[in-house]
Amino acid sequence: MMNPDPEVRRLLDIMPASGRMLCRIVNKPEQSWVIDYSYPVPWSPNRPVFINFDLWSQLSRPQRDLTLLRAVSWLIGIKWFKPDLYRGLIAVGLVGAGVEAVQGDAVGLLMAGGLAAIAGTQIWRSTQSSRRELETDEAAIRVALRRGYTEAEAARHLLEAIEAVAQIEGRLQLSFTELVRCQNLRAIAGLSPVATPETLRQE
Repeated sequence: MMNPDPEVRRLLDIMPASGRMLCRIVNKPEQSWVIDYSYPVPWSPNRPVFINFDLWSQLSRPQRDLTLLRAVSWLIGIKWFKPDLYRGLIAVGLVGAGVEAVQGDAVGLLMAGGLAAIAGTQIWRSTQSSRRELETDEAAIRVALRRGYTEAEAARHLLEAIEAVAQIEGRLQLSFTELVRCQNLRAIAGLSPVATPETLRQE
């Protein structure tokens, strides 16, 4: 069995500075997944990463490094207050809903709330796209370069980690998104001449 404390300290050391400020590693031995994290809410002060260290210990150290860097890259890549169209629509919708609620206009309240909900759904969907998944892998690899890995090594270790995690968790096959990620990582690692189709990056 792995002692979580020294491993947590080691993982904190390899995180980027923004990851150490935002993310918190939590020991969760009862979960059936090796690592788990969810879409962060804007009012939460931190973004937890839940790890079952008994399962985690079955990965090699480089696999653990890249798996953690990938999780952190995904979490810090979500910026609730980054100005863009959809976040602007959420703000407008919420303000409008507040005004309509004060005025007692049920129809106006429904329309303003609906606008905010639609914009929020679009933001959530963008974080679940193949493009976002591939960009997150590549962001993790860039951090790994600053931790002594080469690009090919980092891609290979992350590729192996995806496959190893599925095996540890008893999953018989990878998801479609994981297969797309694996193909992209094989290309980065120089293990395959076939790059990920651009159509998948445009989803």
